[in-house]
Amino acid sequence: VQLQASGGGLAQVGGSLKISCRASGTVSGAAVAWHRQPAGNERELVATISVGGTTWYADSAKGRFTISRDDAKNTVYLQMDSLKVEDTAIYYCSAGGILQGTYYPIKDHWGQGTQVTVSS
Repeated sequence: VQLQASGGGLAQVGGSLKISCRASGTVSGAAVAWHRQPAGNERELVATISVGGTTWYADSAKGRFTISRDDAKNTVYLQMDSLKVEDTAIYYCSAGGILQGTYYPIKDHWGQGTQVTVSS
């Protein structure tokens, strides 16, 4: 399955962006996650959504980001509100599984990434 992230761009502090992750095939049987990698830093997990729709958020995203999925469209979204400068990063999506509360991405099930830049 190929994943493609899109919808990134430039936003102001306090603004909103909604990014999308579209799969070339069905991901209805997989958990999907959003990750981000700020320039010069390691990639970090931002949010996950299980097959059943259970969500998890990193502390940095809680209360501001919302992950959702539309399996009919093979698409997962990340609504980002109250954006901060520190949200600036390349955002990637992946498909995987969740085992005992830990998300494991499937090899080669990663999107290309979309740049999100938040300016003050």
